[in-house]
Amino acid sequence: MRRTRPVLVYDGDCGFCAACVRFTERRLRPGADIVAFQSADLGALGVSRERAEHEALWVTPPGTVYGGAQAVARLLLRAGGGWAPLGAALTLPPLRWIAHGAYRVIAHNRGRLPGAGGACSVRR
Repeated sequence: MRRTRPVLVYDGDCGFCAACVRFTERRLRPGADIVAFQSADLGALGVSRERAEHEALWVTPPGTVYGGAQAVARLLLRAGGGWAPLGAALTLPPLRWIAHGAYRVIAHNRGRLPGAGGACSVRR
């Protein structure tokens, strides 16, 4: 079955990630399917469990996969409105590089962030 909407894959065991998803659903409304990797059919999405454990993923209907900061950028672009210019900016150097670094710092420290729990640690 061909997907018609993009899919955001996140870590459902992470309180910080879940809080970000709730914000996304409430404020951004990106017109995407949002699913925790623990309950996703990762094979059908074309991604490995290892990658899904490492970063948020944005999977387009044709199957292109964006990870980390670029997943966030694609989500913002899809949300449209005032979010789209920010998403577009995050795809261009040097903001793309800065966003990548910031995403990695946040991902590696998400267990220390508000809403985090014991499962909020990224494997390196």
